[in-house]
Amino acid sequence: MLNTREKKAITRNVFLTGFTSFFTDISSEMIYPLIQAFVSMIMASQRALLGPILGIIEGIAESTASLLKVFFGYYSDRIQKRRLPAIAGYSTSGLAKLLLLLASFGWYFILLARFLDRVGKGIRTAPRDALISESTPTEAQGKAFGFHRGMDFAGATLGALICFFLVLRFMDPVTKTLTDLTAFYLLFLISIIPALIGVVFLFFVKETKAHIVQDTQEKPKPKLDPRGYDKNLRVFFLAQLIFTLGNSSNQFLLLRSMNLCHALSTVILMYLVFNLSTSLLATSFGSLSDRIGRKRVLMAGYSLYAVVYIAFGFISRETNFLLWLFWPTYGVYYAMTEGVEKAFVSDISPMGSRATALGFYHTIVGVGLLPASIIAGILFSILPSAPFLFGGAMAIATVVIIGFFVEEG
Repeated sequence: MLNTREKKAITRNVFLTGFTSFFTDISSEMIYPLIQAFVSMIMASQRALLGPILGIIEGIAESTASLLKVFFGYYSDRIQKRRLPAIAGYSTSGLAKLLLLLASFGWYFILLARFLDRVGKGIRTAPRDALISESTPTEAQGKAFGFHRGMDFAGATLGALICFFLVLRFMDPVTKTLTDLTAFYLLFLISIIPALIGVVFLFFVKETKAHIVQDTQEKPKPKLDPRGYDKNLRVFFLAQLIFTLGNSSNQFLLLRSMNLCHALSTVILMYLVFNLSTSLLATSFGSLSDRIGRKRVLMAGYSLYAVVYIAFGFISRETNFLLWLFWPTYGVYYAMTEGVEKAFVSDISPMGSRATALGFYHTIVGVGLLPASIIAGILFSILPSAPFLFGGAMAIATVVIIGFFVEEG
């Protein structure tokens, strides 16, 4: 049974948004591990362009759509509503998957589908995170965000498991990958169902009172100028941008794993273990950050990321069994950072600007993903290990910046 503190941390709203994320990630992760294989098949006659095109698809989808995160965070603070933007965002992402059915006409339909999926994420993320923060006591922010990320990755684990069994059903025994567009399309259609189920939970979420100010009182205006934020928050945003430049899409980790002579089904299984490790540990690390501080947990997480990425750069076909170690270790990095980053931003965001500050955080990360993925695509086409060594170096730089220039709030 949950003790009193756990009950306070995991409130009704946190619980419901957790299930929304659970079903949404089932939908997303049913198809995410297949994107690089799908693009490879669509571009079979243009293999030399695979790395750059994959980088363009992931970079544009993540970064351009992420510009919406600060706008909708600001909009949510202005209208003092969280639920409706979240519903609109999750619905957009679910329906965007239909565009993947048109990919036979060109890779740009994959780009459009991924872009609209991320637009939906841009609409929903900051209002949803503000809802979680405002539904949770200050002393339990890390635990609440950790629980939410744990539900994310629990859904991702189940989605990857479904993907694994369906790939086994349709995989070509010779090429060890999917060679039939019909199999891809079937997976894309099935993935829409859990996405729509996830939206249903949001209709039972209640707007919080924490951010609502009575008309007779002066309402604090959301701050769109980051210069008005705490110095530690501004330095943290800078560190996030530097880190993101080396944090290319996970599609490159999947592609690297396949290039090291692992079958698509095996790579999906590794990806499943990665999601599982994050799911099991995210709540614990979020709770740990409530006790010992966000900074220590984040520095340890970024250091672990550096180890994993550098390892991906040096692993060869002869030592490819080591991927079974580093994929779950990569999941531990996620458990240590994603929820804790949001809790840190929530801790020191200005009054009346919580969703806006969270939007800035997501936007900075998203904008950095465009050059990050393009850089990774170019580096991968030159030397497959290069983007991972670069990512490790950027992570080390981030640890130094946070260690010396960021103080706990």
